[in-house]
Amino acid sequence: MDFSALSNVRAWTRGVEVEHDAVAQIRNIASLPVLAGPVAVMPDVHLGKGATVGSVIATRAAVIPAAVGVDIGCGMCAVRTSLRAEDLPDSLSGLRASIESMVPVGFSAHDQPVSTHGDGLFGIALKRRGEALHARYDKLRIMARVGKFNHARVWAQLGTLGGGNHFVELCLDESGGVWIMLHSGSRNVGKTIGETAIGMAREEAVRRERHLPDRDLAWLDEGTEAFGEYVEGLRWAQDYAAHNRNLMLHAVLKAMRARFGRPVGAAEHAVNCHHNYACIEEHLGARVWITRKGAVSAGAGELGIIPGSMGAKSYIVRGKGNAESYCSCSHGAGRRLSRGAAKRAFSLDDLREQTAGVECRKDEGVIDEIPGAYKDIDSVMAAQSDLVEVVHTLKQVLCIKG
Repeated sequence: MDFSALSNVRAWTRGVEVEHDAVAQIRNIASLPVLAGPVAVMPDVHLGKGATVGSVIATRAAVIPAAVGVDIGCGMCAVRTSLRAEDLPDSLSGLRASIESMVPVGFSAHDQPVSTHGDGLFGIALKRRGEALHARYDKLRIMARVGKFNHARVWAQLGTLGGGNHFVELCLDESGGVWIMLHSGSRNVGKTIGETAIGMAREEAVRRERHLPDRDLAWLDEGTEAFGEYVEGLRWAQDYAAHNRNLMLHAVLKAMRARFGRPVGAAEHAVNCHHNYACIEEHLGARVWITRKGAVSAGAGELGIIPGSMGAKSYIVRGKGNAESYCSCSHGAGRRLSRGAAKRAFSLDDLREQTAGVECRKDEGVIDEIPGAYKDIDSVMAAQSDLVEVVHTLKQVLCIKG
């Protein structure tokens, strides 16, 4: 798709398929009066709720809750272990079971809240971060707008994976090194904060008689009570999501230590990055709100993670600090088929074929995550060569999904 006709859009989509509905959605975003500059479109762009997944939006004194999304702080975490490919057993099913026993998946939660799975200074730091999250949660004003809610489950879900495209993987890099890589976010509490804020923004749009191309593009204005409540909840949920990933990484390392009889890595050396979030940054000569919906920060020298799919390559990348993209890159390959379309298009035989050599679920419950439902990761990486450079190329050998 050629976006040159859209003056308020910059795109990195050369050689990558972009569906018509996503183009229409980008056009809607580009028309908003609160934009501080052009919309940056990443090569993994696809249709989302209100705003396209794979877009970076700069706004002036306003934030669009639906552009952040409902899995606030969703992102990636990856660390290289001390293991080599030859250290892994021929069958990874036992290791997969060990990890699954430590990290609840899908709608599951821990029976008791987990503060840390590790020891040492980083384990102590994790415990303190959890305590700080607790203290801040009790003061979140946005939660007062929520009706019946299971507050205890917020803490039982810390250190859990969720479902959909969230995963825990073991991967091999180009030299045979073993990596742990995982993808998750802020679980149900982030969803609740996001949905509540989207409703607040819609109400504000009606009250102020704003004529929007899509009601999910309603925004909250800086300086208002609603904005303050949302940003407080947003920042908390982003910290919760990062803490959730750290706890899971500790759990995976603990499971692997038990399996191999020795420590295999340190969580404090991990790359941990959001790809659904908003924050204040310096761009266009001013401090603006940057919303990355399915996009990763790629400042000069900054490490990031771009995963493929259950059967495709993933990448550890270093940002080039491209100012035109607001120093951003894609967050993955990006879907080319919706979940429903993927289930109609592919069979279990297709799933087994496309995930050959990977220890993972191969049942109807994950057909919508089949590699064929995603864009070609090589094309996605080629389209953003001026945004990032590849540091490591990873290929999964084990994948856990909810």
